[in-house]
Amino acid sequence: MQAASGTKGGSSGSPVIDWQGRAVALNAGSKTSSASAFFLPLERVVRALGFLQRGRGSISNTWEAVTIPRGTLQATFLHKGFDETRRLGLGSETEQLVRLASPPGETGMLVVDSVVPGGPAHKHLEPGDVLIRLNGEVSTQFLKMETLLDDNVNNKIELQIERGGKPLTVDLTVQDLHSVTPDYFLEVSGAIIHPLSYQQARNFRFQCGLVYVAEQGYMLFRAGVPRHAIIKKFAGEDITKLDDFISVLSKLSRGARVPLEYISYTDRHRRKSVLVTVDRHEWYAPPHIYTRNDSTGLWTVKPMLPLDSSLVSCVNSTEQALANNRVSSCSAEVTPMEHAHQCAGQEPMDGVASMETSCEQIDDGPHSVDESDAGTKKRRVEDDSADGVLSPECSLHESREVRLEETGPETETVPRDFQGAAAAATNASVAERAIEPTLVMLEVHVPSSCMLDGVHSQHFFGTGLIIYHSQTMGLVAVDKNTVAVSVSDVMLSFAAYPIEIPGEVVFLHPVHNFALVAYDPSALGAGASVVRAAELLPEPALRRGDSVCLVGLSRSLQATSRKSFVTNPSAALNIGSADCPRYRATNMEVIELDTDFGSAFSGVLTDDLGRVQAIWGSFSTQLKYSCSSSEDHQFVRGIPIYTISQTLDKITSGAKEHARLINGVKRPMPLVKILEVELYPTLLSKARSFGLSDSWIQALVKKDPIRRQVLRVKGCLAGSKAENLLEQGDMVLAINKEPVTCFRDIEDACQELDQCSDNGGKLKITIFRQGREIDMLVGTDVRDGNGTSRVINWCGCIVQDPHSAVRALGFLPEEGHGVYVARWCHGSPVHRYGLYALQWIVEVNGKPTPDLDAFVAVTKEIEHGEFVRVRTVHLNGRPRVLTLKQDLHYWPTWELSFDPETAMWRRTTIKTLHRSKAT
Repeated sequence: MQAASGTKGGSSGSPVIDWQGRAVALNAGSKTSSASAFFLPLERVVRALGFLQRGRGSISNTWEAVTIPRGTLQATFLHKGFDETRRLGLGSETEQLVRLASPPGETGMLVVDSVVPGGPAHKHLEPGDVLIRLNGEVSTQFLKMETLLDDNVNNKIELQIERGGKPLTVDLTVQDLHSVTPDYFLEVSGAIIHPLSYQQARNFRFQCGLVYVAEQGYMLFRAGVPRHAIIKKFAGEDITKLDDFISVLSKLSRGARVPLEYISYTDRHRRKSVLVTVDRHEWYAPPHIYTRNDSTGLWTVKPMLPLDSSLVSCVNSTEQALANNRVSSCSAEVTPMEHAHQCAGQEPMDGVASMETSCEQIDDGPHSVDESDAGTKKRRVEDDSADGVLSPECSLHESREVRLEETGPETETVPRDFQGAAAAATNASVAERAIEPTLVMLEVHVPSSCMLDGVHSQHFFGTGLIIYHSQTMGLVAVDKNTVAVSVSDVMLSFAAYPIEIPGEVVFLHPVHNFALVAYDPSALGAGASVVRAAELLPEPALRRGDSVCLVGLSRSLQATSRKSFVTNPSAALNIGSADCPRYRATNMEVIELDTDFGSAFSGVLTDDLGRVQAIWGSFSTQLKYSCSSSEDHQFVRGIPIYTISQTLDKITSGAKEHARLINGVKRPMPLVKILEVELYPTLLSKARSFGLSDSWIQALVKKDPIRRQVLRVKGCLAGSKAENLLEQGDMVLAINKEPVTCFRDIEDACQELDQCSDNGGKLKITIFRQGREIDMLVGTDVRDGNGTSRVINWCGCIVQDPHSAVRALGFLPEEGHGVYVARWCHGSPVHRYGLYALQWIVEVNGKPTPDLDAFVAVTKEIEHGEFVRVRTVHLNGRPRVLTLKQDLHYWPTWELSFDPETAMWRRTTIKTLHRSKAT
């Protein structure tokens, strides 16, 4: 029914009453462009209510599960006027008969619009057929047809139709609509897969029951399988129903890579092939099957596989995983991503409070799924440093030799076919030929279930550099805009040899914009003798006007290079905080060139002989156009190689600092001693205006006649040892009586603390504050390169320790700051009750939660269905108290943590509806 009623959104389902107050219809929808509204008649509603009332217990006064019969022919009919039916071929005699048999005022007839393949009407009815009679009775209204179908489930009915003027009679069996409505689904790696329902089969014109991807989750998203895909083949076996898919999946082990073929409704006539990688880490719960229970109104869950299955248990079988991951570049046709990634819009992606950063495309180029024109993106980096003429004279204490271990006799039997594209090209430069075997293309995926530390996307690309390669371990250096967090899956594609193998993030520098990814050289096979480590050249430092060769990889793994000149070897970065705090490069000086390949290109800077002097890395920033409008951008700059070289020296020297399991062997990883203070340079001419004495200005100029600058404090990281000592605006003049002019001076002073054990890890700093020189002892903080290694999901919110980008804002709640809400999940209790991200949980039911252990202890005492009182403190310092209802059936409490003994991420259930297990 249609009426001139100006109903608004949100009123759907409300009753429509007559002047006597009787309900005559339900409000179903409206047009926003007019005052029209559409009402649903109550006849079928009253029928359903009757079945429900008959199922009500007369004694217990309880409602029992009742099946309401619904019938379907899997065909869609439209009501069309008589003038249209005549054009379809309806005879005049038939029209006259229908008019006489129909109620007065009838204006048309029912016409077949579409037929679902494989349904009861398939090959019997066709679009354009005009319905005359049902079981011998003229039928022109939907209500009469629905009544007949619902009353004849699994029975045959007779349809009399006219097709192009020719009368036909067909007998069809009415199908139970509930039989083609899925009552179970499979959840695996965040994906929701179930038999194709009648409703979607009608929309897409596919056969009911096919294996349908409702949500792609992580494993299928990583492979490029879109939503609404129909899986046709998996691991070489045909898939016709969900049980086939489950059977194949149960035979796989973690880390296996198998082909999958699918079709989509947008390109239904061509199959597409992708490679699916089974999760190596326990990012998600083991596969489960959910079945609808009409008696309880819940979806009951049961494991798809036994607990001892290789897919459920996280077995550390490195050889098997690597064997499964040896995939030649021509072994399968991998299609590109068929979706536009959105950080907050992809279901079931977790949201980020009301400040969800709409990362519609995370900057074009190697760090984005999209490949649109990077030239349209603006590039910005604020440079507050003075432009010098020559590079500063900051050298290492001693020169180093690049450690390049022999890989055995294979090195002498390198296949000539795999010498690399640059070696085969006659016009390639010496630097390009030398550096190509050391370049790697990294593809990084971050699971949506654990997007920690404010990471702004799930998918990244970038070029890495092999800095170490031996028989037992390989290390790749890459910028942190490609590898942002350790909770990620990394795939390495080598320029020197056509192979793709997995890598593991083993080190994230807490300050500098680089990470180290390890790989197993034995997985390269014959390619291990072709791949090699680059020769690093940390000294001499680049100077203004120096000629360098910019070399990198294209998406097709082709080496590309060009000559450039250094315009500024020591440009200080000043990147502002994003709406959702994430890693940003601070206290760094980068290299700028006169020409490059744009913000989509990353690689390395070398000399004419191919010796690496810097990494040409990507940086992430956020441009803010107004208080509520911002856009993510990336730019590329040179990262001097000296810090990477120092880190590599500590790893290869075998220093007993912090051990980490890499390829089954525990290896030392460096602990970084840093002064957790954000600094920025100020010209000495401006420092003089603040009252800095001539003697200090002369001392600083003598130390560094090129920069002519002094470092000032922008802020201290909250919770650091320098927080209550240094203040904003302080000028750092000297450390241990030695003048300080650049960030590297402070880094070197922090590293020198390791050589002396009686200093207590403190620096003797001379500062200038409000016209006075002050000497003080400031403690340093020690950070490892693991990043965040523990996360807890409670009621759909992901909580963790506050990461450095949050602490850099300079605020931590006094009540406790160990439970920081990083993200939230759509449809969860925290989403329903408004517990969003960017805040700390400081109390639960009146009990303090200063850290994650205390938080787990408190929440374990809360049962299913209980209301919880939560006190939070936002990033802006505003406290808030809210309540939410815990739902352990669909949202159990679990923990994901890094296990150093196995170098695997493990998921542990803390509390569910039926059981509780301590972590």
